[in-house]
Amino acid sequence: MPIGVLIGFDGSPAATAAIEVAGRLLPQAHAWVAHLWTPPFASEPLRRRLRASVGSASELVERTELEGEREAQRLASTGTTLARAAGLDAEPLVKQTFGGEGLVLAQLAEQVAADLVLVGSRGLGGAQAIMGSVSDTAVHYASRPTLVAPAPMLADEYDALAEGPVVVGWDGSGGARTALAAAQHLFPARQIVAASIGQGVAETPPDGVTIEHLDAPSGAKEGAVADALTAFAAHRRAAVVAVGSRGQSAVRQVLLGSVARATLRSAHRPVLVVPGP
Repeated sequence: MPIGVLIGFDGSPAATAAIEVAGRLLPQAHAWVAHLWTPPFASEPLRRRLRASVGSASELVERTELEGEREAQRLASTGTTLARAAGLDAEPLVKQTFGGEGLVLAQLAEQVAADLVLVGSRGLGGAQAIMGSVSDTAVHYASRPTLVAPAPMLADEYDALAEGPVVVGWDGSGGARTALAAAQHLFPARQIVAASIGQGVAETPPDGVTIEHLDAPSGAKEGAVADALTAFAAHRRAAVVAVGSRGQSAVRQVLLGSVARATLRSAHRPVLVVPGP
């Protein structure tokens, strides 16, 4: 049975790049290309045209919803065409929502029983977080593994997507084991490399998994651990870096571990965040 992936698509360059990442990482996967139709329910150019042509506020609301829905369907269709061109068995999925797009993507993934949520990140630069608000929220709330595809990626990083290994952050914990199992399920044909950073990790991964022990300064902070993990992934020309999150609250909000959060902000390769056990 093919892997099922829910791809968030809004027509942006980051979303388009995420579709290309999906095609290279998961050829022949079944994809739902999800476009969330949110207030004000139409693009600014479309709303300007409507304001100039309608005679009342009621008519403006009615026409905005009608034309906005068609615009949303066109965007989803465009994303689906791109996904099919990338080798995915894709279908469009349009959902009207009044906000909280990341949470809605997480809910849609449960409804269609997707194995994976895929979102593009938005590089904001400076002191701001690298993740866009939608990808950030999806990672926090999804009960499925979430793959965040960075943009832009360099040519060698794109080339690694086709056959590169999956590097899993390994500390022997339940979260690391869950991340390892998810990587094996999603990428069964790829080499899985468990990267243990620093001292004190006694538990070994299952048979058949390569383990690499990486040096880290004594008492290294989370950022240093994430930097070591992402540098090792670059050295190995990894396709994906996989990390476990840290448990869930009663409302199923994933509480991201600090290493997972730091990895999302430092990696220039797709990062797979797997909810804790």
